[in-house]
Amino acid sequence: MIKNIIFDIGNVLTDFRWRGFLEDKGFGDAKIKELEEATVLSPHWNEFDRGVMTFDEVMGLFESENPALKSDLHKAYDDIHGMVTKRDFAISWIKSLKEAGYSVYYLSNFSEKASEECADSIDFIPYCDGGILSFRERLIKPDEKIYALLCDRYSLNPSECVFIDDTEKNVAAGVKYGMKGIIYTSFEETNEALRKMGVKI
Repeated sequence: MIKNIIFDIGNVLTDFRWRGFLEDKGFGDAKIKELEEATVLSPHWNEFDRGVMTFDEVMGLFESENPALKSDLHKAYDDIHGMVTKRDFAISWIKSLKEAGYSVYYLSNFSEKASEECADSIDFIPYCDGGILSFRERLIKPDEKIYALLCDRYSLNPSECVFIDDTEKNVAAGVKYGMKGIIYTSFEETNEALRKMGVKI
């Protein structure tokens, strides 16, 4: 029986809209492609989310590997407010699950900078029963240790948990650890998948 709903944050409870964010900064398609390959799609971005590098350190790596992009990198990322934005249904979704008797947690790869500069996007956190932001723990998905840490910290039985994430490998890691998993595609489809698992929502 499912007792606990565990949510990823980016592109589940929020929009991680890096392309739109870069468009808002005035970059065209070609430059956006260069910037995303140099940053968001770089393995260094994962280490930034892991909390093992400061913003200055990760920017230094981006600059050293892409010197021609130095000014664009700072224009893009010195202020990232608006990169992660609210989804209006997040709080009501969490509240409806809790009212139905489920505990709700979050498990997200999230940088300290994003938690500060996009704080308005994660205003649902106080409504959750707990959770993990990767930068605080020096762990990121899909490392099994981050799933274990969440379960250990909140005394959760993995078999009583369903993990919802938009990234297949992260869901697969949760399933391997013993959870049930849903790959997020939309609010409606995820609720339908939850109902099929017996979740009353």
